Amino acid sequence: MTLSEKPMGPIPPGYVAHHGELVIAGVGARDLVASAGGTPLFVYDAGRIAGRVAALRAAMPSELGIHYAVKANPFAPLLAFMAGHVDGFDIASGGELALLTSVGISGARIGFAGPGKRDGEMVEAVKAGVTLHLESPRELDRAIEVGARLGIAPRLAIRVNPDFELAGAGMRMGGGARPFGIDADQVPDLVRRIVASGAEWRGFHVYAGSQSLDSEAIAAAQAATIDCVARLADAAGVAVPVCNLGGGFGIPYFHGQHPLDIDRIGAELAERLASLPASLAQTRFVLELGRWLVGEAGVYLTEILDRKISRGETFLVVDGGLHHQLAASGNFGSIIRRNYPCAVATRFAAPAEEVAHVVGCLCTPLDRLGDALALPHAEPGDLVALFCAGAYGASASPSEFLGHGPARQVLVGHEDEIPGLGA
Repeated sequence: MTLSEKPMGPIPPGYVAHHGELVIAGVGARDLVASAGGTPLFVYDAGRIAGRVAALRAAMPSELGIHYAVKANPFAPLLAFMAGHVDGFDIASGGELALLTSVGISGARIGFAGPGKRDGEMVEAVKAGVTLHLESPRELDRAIEVGARLGIAPRLAIRVNPDFELAGAGMRMGGGARPFGIDADQVPDLVRRIVASGAEWRGFHVYAGSQSLDSEAIAAAQAATIDCVARLADAAGVAVPVCNLGGGFGIPYFHGQHPLDIDRIGAELAERLASLPASLAQTRFVLELGRWLVGEAGVYLTEILDRKISRGETFLVVDGGLHHQLAASGNFGSIIRRNYPCAVATRFAAPAEEVAHVVGCLCTPLDRLGDALALPHAEPGDLVALFCAGAYGASASPSEFLGHGPARQVLVGHEDEIPGLGA
């Protein structure tokens, strides 16, 4: 029986071959692996990230700030690089705060969201001048108490759970009953409490959803966010220093998906910002993006250890797997698995000759990185590349599962390149 090919997602544009081998930031895949000390290896292209930020700034209103969501990829050299390209950072833990401060990023550039902040995390954040995005009335009480204990006026914003969702989002973060944010109808009273407490009032954060490829839906959610924040400001009788509009910008992982039209989003947002009510006239608006900025800049390289045939089907067994690329493998079977863009990096220019499965080295049938892919003939020693690996990969996967350990990581294409750092 002939194995039928299954489609894969689109390889991001701009990846090319030199002498038949995938090149990333001007360096061949084998040389990258050698300089980093082996595979599995995540390679992040700093030039692609810088280009992505530049494209976003060109498409968006000039007054709009850009924040990087650290959860997408907290690799320390990448964070240090981002410091020179974005206006701020958004974190969700004390660990992420420690990472940012370790590479010299000031707390004044950081916002801290998350529904379960520990006392110690809040203390360190207040001491560092981080803006706490409050997610409950009780958290407001705790923040005020921490500030009083330290003798520091805490910088406080409110994360709002709005009365709308981001249509078509891969993950809905707002609207309805949610653990995230404070329901909009409770917000005005809490804002007045913040101001009365002597804390520094910093504004609102609204994050309705993530991984959307619907430009119209994102533009509509941004407009709804601005309307919501204007109503809350009027009800509370305050100005709004900062409004974090969230993000939600997705990237195409799978067959049939297409890139966002960011020019359309930017044009509609510019029109909306040109007609703000008086209560928002001095507000600084920011976008919070992670995946869209770094996702397509990452490639996961893994070496083929074995090639085997089972009942007429070809399996390429690699030294990586779901312990580094959980989402690409299907999240332990919790979602219907589809193929991320994948290629044989060492035969990148070669035509497809066979249909094969790419499977990891773990002893579970769920460890599958590619299902029935049309690929060039590959042998042990060849490198497989999994694309769109720059976000929610290394840090969002169970690297200790079955004792195989974490992958190496490297940021390339920048002046302070340190191959293999983070191995």
